[in-house]
Amino acid sequence: MNKFEYNYEYKYSKKGLFMKTVTMRVDDSIYDMIKLAAEGQRRNLSNFIEFATMQYLTSSQFVEKDEMNEILEDKKLVQNLMNGLEDFKKGDYTIV
Repeated sequence: MNKFEYNYEYKYSKKGLFMKTVTMRVDDSIYDMIKLAAEGQRRNLSNFIEFATMQYLTSSQFVEKDEMNEILEDKKLVQNLMNGLEDFKKGDYTIV
């Protein structure tokens, strides 16, 4: 089960900022993968999960402002993306 529970515990970090405590429940196989990856990078579990999350969010979810401006200036690309979104909404495609 992948469930996150946000607690109201706060800890003072080395940088002087408050940090939240997050409790995760994961299957044993997922835990083993996380633990192995953390050991491979010589990190503790908490540090590895924070590192991996930041890596994912910054590389997969966001683009730089200049890159986004370049995308938005390409009218043909934007129109194709909008057409694809409409096709998806109509059920023409499935995201896997």
